[in-house]
Amino acid sequence: MFTLWTVRLACVFYVLALAAWAANRPRTARVAWTAGMLFFLLHVVAAFSFHHHWSHEAAYRETARQTAELFGFDWGGGLYFNYVFTALWALDAAWMWIRPLSYGHRPRWIAAAIHGFLAFMFFNGAIVFGSSAVRWPSVAAIPVLAAIWLGSRHRAPA
Repeated sequence: MFTLWTVRLACVFYVLALAAWAANRPRTARVAWTAGMLFFLLHVVAAFSFHHHWSHEAAYRETARQTAELFGFDWGGGLYFNYVFTALWALDAAWMWIRPLSYGHRPRWIAAAIHGFLAFMFFNGAIVFGSSAVRWPSVAAIPVLAAIWLGSRHRAPA
């Protein structure tokens, strides 16, 4: 249960961070982004501890089983994408705190690449592989985030 709730909270904070960025609330975004990343790290630790017994092979087999169940082919390589996701989110959050000016002035393509990959992984984790308790709130969050983003783009500058 702990493993499930840590990833749910990571998803909630991920969405809150995106909403805060879209609404031009950078401090709120930074705190939510970091909280989401920390809950996700707790999720990884809990999953490896409670479900995979600190075995990469066990995690690989479980990823392959889930992939076969959904798509009909036995492949656990998605686990490596999860490793990249974990490292990328942690590095991005660390960059935000350690070098905030550099982070704020990074090229747009870097931000787009990072957020594109993380969004792709969240979509797969929450919607494609997620349970209905996570899937439907995640689907509902997409138009809400789009509305916030579109609204922030049409707002007159302060």
